[in-house]
Amino acid sequence: ANFGIWEGDLTSAWWGERRPGAPVWLELRTRDAFEAALFYGQVFGWDSQERERCDVRFEHDRVVLHIDGKAVAGLRGGAIEAAPDPNVRPRWRVYFCVKDVDEVAERAAELGGGVLSPSTDTPYGRIAALRDPEGGIFSVAAVRKETAAGASTD
Repeated sequence: ANFGIWEGDLTSAWWGERRPGAPVWLELRTRDAFEAALFYGQVFGWDSQERERCDVRFEHDRVVLHIDGKAVAGLRGGAIEAAPDPNVRPRWRVYFCVKDVDEVAERAAELGGGVLSPSTDTPYGRIAALRDPEGGIFSVAAVRKETAAGASTD
């Protein structure tokens, strides 16, 4: 799966804050999630100097990376290199937070992109999968709302 590298300080970044426009989740669909976790762990030091900040666990049928206690990435197995369906091939997907998933999906279509899977309510909030005009795939997720008691809801 192709990927890029972002350089920056995660302690002051927007990861996990669910602010509009901020990436909140990364998901890898790969042939072998455990093999991929070992590879990325060695490349990015999840198991060495960053160990006190990084925690890698198996939960909800995937390998999940936590940084400073925030779940930021999931690695899921089952992808097939030569699958005719691009959704089954190895790939990374980034999820961006938005205030209104339905409005963003509609705007993406109006601007020449596409809606790969329509807005759906999930245990993680409302989500839609989109495609930009060049074919890049990404997803949008609703910003969590704070209740009067301070608990977050979707």
